[in-house]
Amino acid sequence: MRRAHIRGLAVAVTVATAATGLAGTAFAAPSAGDARTTATATAAGSQAAAVVEAARAAAFAHASATGVTDGDQLAPQDVLIDPEGARHVRFVRTHQGMPVLGGDLVVHLTERLAYAGVTRATDRAVRPAGTKAKLTARQAEAKAASVAKGRASAAELVVDARGGTPSLAYQVRVTDADTSGAGGSRTVVVDAVSGKVRSNATDSDEFLSPRLLDALRERGETLDPATGTAPHADALTAAPAPGVAAYPSTAAGTGTSLFAGTVKLTTTRTARTSYLLKDPTRWGTETRDAKGQELVNFAQGRKFTSTNNKWGNGTVSNRTSAAVDAQYGVTQTLDFYKKTFNRKGIKNNSKGALAMVHFGNKVGNAFWYPECGCMLYGDGDGELLKKPLVVLDVTGHELTHGVVDATARLEPTRVDSAGNQYGEPGSLNESLADIFGSNVEFSANNPKNPPNYLVGEKLGLDQKFLRRLDRPSLDRLEGAIDYWSPAVYNTEVHAGSGVSSHAYYLLAEGSGRKTIGRVTYNSPTYDRSTVRGIGRAKATAIYYRALTRYMVSSTDFHGARVATLKAAKDLYGATSVEYKTVDKSWAAVNVTAANTPAARH
Repeated sequence: MRRAHIRGLAVAVTVATAATGLAGTAFAAPSAGDARTTATATAAGSQAAAVVEAARAAAFAHASATGVTDGDQLAPQDVLIDPEGARHVRFVRTHQGMPVLGGDLVVHLTERLAYAGVTRATDRAVRPAGTKAKLTARQAEAKAASVAKGRASAAELVVDARGGTPSLAYQVRVTDADTSGAGGSRTVVVDAVSGKVRSNATDSDEFLSPRLLDALRERGETLDPATGTAPHADALTAAPAPGVAAYPSTAAGTGTSLFAGTVKLTTTRTARTSYLLKDPTRWGTETRDAKGQELVNFAQGRKFTSTNNKWGNGTVSNRTSAAVDAQYGVTQTLDFYKKTFNRKGIKNNSKGALAMVHFGNKVGNAFWYPECGCMLYGDGDGELLKKPLVVLDVTGHELTHGVVDATARLEPTRVDSAGNQYGEPGSLNESLADIFGSNVEFSANNPKNPPNYLVGEKLGLDQKFLRRLDRPSLDRLEGAIDYWSPAVYNTEVHAGSGVSSHAYYLLAEGSGRKTIGRVTYNSPTYDRSTVRGIGRAKATAIYYRALTRYMVSSTDFHGARVATLKAAKDLYGATSVEYKTVDKSWAAVNVTAANTPAARH
């Protein structure tokens, strides 16, 4: 999943979704020389600062509810200001100067900045049981390097408040880790008293899990997406730049992709006959060539350039073809979040997303790598995966992990020695990536990649898809599940993701048999109820609002039920059909108030 530690903070101030629709208005960075824009941004910044200070004061004033204690410091991760009046400040926490893993919380305020409640990742105070380390930093680094099989960076003392009694621990980043796909980095947390390894997680999200790859090997099955359906780009011409040329400038180009047909690309014209695969209209989003190396520094990637603003030819042998798919997928994902939620970039900070294709040597996977802010695409290992994994819903899925990373930071509760992840927060993270990844397809509405509630339908699998939202258990490869039970806690996250994906589908489309687009669905319910959907637009608005305001790093499925109910109440009211359908959709996957576990793991 994601790296399980505190990273640098960026405050994103957003005026959120209005109750009457999905779109909202965000405070963006000012344009140079625009005094009115600068004044607006300054006012927005002042408003955000006032909200942050009110939320911080409320957190300490209501310590019995928020769990904030002496020695805690709260740093804002983002500030959301809703048109209907509510304010929400997401904080990460330090204790006595040490980052607190699992210490995140969201403080909710009224329009008048009065305390209105809290959503917190841990129900305990974060003061560690022991305050004196028995291990030295060097010993912790050696332990981390040994278990992750790589080079350890400097150990940092932290408080680990995830899943139990808060403990003093060391957090160590290990690079060139042999236990990570393509030799990536891992974050290892070592108990500072006992020396026990508390967690050992990869820093990137890999689309194909170790368990899925093992299942493919056992079945003798490969992923071999069909390509070559697009006309060649040389049949198309780029729009000429009008008037007197001034460089760099925005240009309209075309690309012939591997999987999405011929697509329009906005590029940067750097000279009369020179173009760069960089989109100035989407905050400088760019795709580069990793040159077959395991690069995680985007600046080291080779730029894609063209003399005629025509890119790729739809074949794997042309290195630019995969770059067309990547650039198209990233920009379509950014467009979905922008036009649907007015989210300006993955982190909502008006910065573009980056991509590198041809990553590593025979790497059969695709990754979201938070440290780089990059999508990384291997070319396939030539055995299980025959082609680059640059399919549209893969990109939408992986970039959504970036959105989750910038908001709730949902974490798996444990990772086994093979790299498989477990636990409901991790399953919810995978589910949200599938939910919003499928929405990217609906947003793009590309006839070469028709939208649907299937994930990975273009990968060439025997079962015709990787996962599906209407009836997740039809995914036999990962053993996905339709309904919640206590056993979900120990279910691999891609399999467990079926619970909330199923609830979302039922909320959007309802139960029973129906044909949407080119796909027939037949969604069952645990309680044999009939659920009438409220539509994809409303369901998506509810889930996004729940993610950005009411979910934290430890949110499980019952917590997600509460979060989506709160979001539905905000948007449509507590007596609305939408609110009641949210409740019915969760009951239909066996998530109810009555069966909420008494003790959360």
